[in-house]
Amino acid sequence: PVCSMGNSTSRLYSALAKTLSSSAVSQHQDCLEQPDSAQLDPIDPKDLLEECQIVLQKRPPRFQRNFVDLKKNTASNHRPIRVMQWNILAQALGEGKDNFVQCPMEALKWEERKCLILEEILAYKPDILCLQEVDHYFDTFEPLLSRLGYQCTFFPKPWSPCLDVEQNNGPDGCALFFLKDRFELINSANIRLTAMKLKTNQVAIAQTLKCNETGRLFCIAVTHLKARTGWERFRSAQGCDLLQNLKSITQGAKIPLIICGDFNAEPTEEVYREFSNSSLNLNSAYKLLSPDGQSEPPYTTWKIRPSGECRHTLDYIWYSQHALNVNSALGLLTEEQIGPNRLPSFNYPSDHLSLVCDFSFNQDPDRLL
Repeated sequence: PVCSMGNSTSRLYSALAKTLSSSAVSQHQDCLEQPDSAQLDPIDPKDLLEECQIVLQKRPPRFQRNFVDLKKNTASNHRPIRVMQWNILAQALGEGKDNFVQCPMEALKWEERKCLILEEILAYKPDILCLQEVDHYFDTFEPLLSRLGYQCTFFPKPWSPCLDVEQNNGPDGCALFFLKDRFELINSANIRLTAMKLKTNQVAIAQTLKCNETGRLFCIAVTHLKARTGWERFRSAQGCDLLQNLKSITQGAKIPLIICGDFNAEPTEEVYREFSNSSLNLNSAYKLLSPDGQSEPPYTTWKIRPSGECRHTLDYIWYSQHALNVNSALGLLTEEQIGPNRLPSFNYPSDHLSLVCDFSFNQDPDRLL
């Protein structure tokens, strides 16, 4: 029999190669509708992973991270829902503004770095993917992920710092992707966050989904709050605004909620306390990795800039603890794995670590009849 693998692989390689060039982006820059890639042939994730590995063959292999089982003795009658949160580092900022003094510019080349990002996503196979600092949505993530079966939504910042960088690829923003064969979109809201009644440059996407397997509704939200020291009260106001919006969308927590984000805030900040003490009854999933279940990880970002070394916990996955269980969470990279030059690096494409959790719905006694 004739093997057609070569042909399909070469077609796939050309799909990947097209996304290496940012020339295609200009036609999509102001386009709010979905591009035509949804009509293209589906991609086998294994084939795409293979293509990424060919591009990355001169780089060191990806780090091994293990899932930590957090299941209590509660059996679930449905497949878990895997959620991935990640600030992937906007390409324009990585090359132009962030000044990672220990990271060689060669490690930041988009042709290879985007394959490292895709490799990480393909390795963990999330059902729902929440990304921040996406500035290659139209020429990379939407065309490829839609062909992997995801429904894709992007909401750029109204004024993105990426636009200050020469030869940028458009504004960065938040992006949300979910597998269409697992969920049905019921409602979607793009939220421009306010602070002290003023519209800000930070955004969120909140979508109400129906789980096809269980028929249960839940809301997934992604956000990226204002960065930098000195803006703590501003972040707190943005967090309050987001919580108010989510209270309305979830009908006061009747609909379970998962919020992914780079909050740019340590657990000591006011905005963290607001989420912890909200009437939405939220808990932070990654606290469950600590021995007492009460402490956040020691870091979710670790980089070296001209001002010095920055090691912070800024990224979170919040969830409705009355309605959802965390079955497992992906362990973080160790200091030894990260290495003395910190992030990003030839091994890892972003200055933030990805967070991945498996969730299940709590058993509803009314549904056991």
